[in-house]
Amino acid sequence: MAIAYRVKGRLREFYRTTGPAQARLLLEELVHHCLKKAMSPEVQRLGRTLQRWSDKICNFHIARLSNGPTEALNNLIKRIKRVGFGFRNFDNYRARALLYAGKPNWRVLGSIVVR
Repeated sequence: MAIAYRVKGRLREFYRTTGPAQARLLLEELVHHCLKKAMSPEVQRLGRTLQRWSDKICNFHIARLSNGPTEALNNLIKRIKRVGFGFRNFDNYRARALLYAGKPNWRVLGSIVVR
């Protein structure tokens, strides 16, 4: 458990790093550390995942963007669908998704007829 905690700390350091070259070096060191034979299978699996996605993970330091807002919206839509117990009418599903999103376009919602 302590090893996983330290790995998490190193990953957080990676995201706090400002330069792309320094970030790549930190990630490479972390991957090498995680892939050691002495590590638990879970930490080794994390190392393989970080290795496989390293280019895309390092791109964060170039663009400073995250897909977090997109993932949050996808999660919200899935929760709405789950609560709706399988909407049969797409307009009702769309109206509920817009309402849950918090900032609906009321002019558009007013034109939707709920049956």
